[in-house]
Amino acid sequence: MAALAALALAGCSATLFPRAEVADTAPVEPPAPAAEPAARASGAIYQAASYRPLLEDHRARLAGDTLTIVIEERVTASQSATSKVDKSSSVEAAISALPGISPSSFARAKAAGESSNSFEGKGSTEASNEFRGTITATVTRVLANGHLLVAGEKQIGVNQHVDTLRFSGQVDPRAIRPGNSVSSTQVANVRVEQRGRGAQAEAQMIGWLARVFLSVLPI
Repeated sequence: MAALAALALAGCSATLFPRAEVADTAPVEPPAPAAEPAARASGAIYQAASYRPLLEDHRARLAGDTLTIVIEERVTASQSATSKVDKSSSVEAAISALPGISPSSFARAKAAGESSNSFEGKGSTEASNEFRGTITATVTRVLANGHLLVAGEKQIGVNQHVDTLRFSGQVDPRAIRPGNSVSSTQVANVRVEQRGRGAQAEAQMIGWLARVFLSVLPI
């Protein structure tokens, strides 16, 4: 009984479903602005301290601001290898003469050997993944160089199934496009995860008994 319990625990603890290390997606409370002294006017018409572009659109800048991420991830990898090895060798030895012994006595005193080895192998692998979608993330932190750390989560429930999409990464404000959006291909340290919960997701999971055997005999 104790052995069965140990196997069950091993099956439950086996890591069969790797997860992406997405940053915390909890809502961020914007920090309260610190009181600043009023800036002195630097000119009657143009004031550098309060300058704003006339046609500037809204873009994420501070912690708590939102930013739309356009997920456009595509990864393709292929690899092939071919190896061939041929090796052969031969050896022969004989005694022709010895002092005081007739040479005819060594007619059969010969030894010879040959060996050959051949190997040929081929292998190839190919993988392709594509991920597209959109998610609105929240700025969680502004780095010293002005880059934005963003994280977001989206949950969609249909009937008895829930799809969860999580995203995190580092955004250069200069890559933000008009409309306050940025492509995921221009986001550093991207972490994307999509998982489902419900009857459909459970149908794709391995049963607990199968996980027990896989944890003991991972072949």
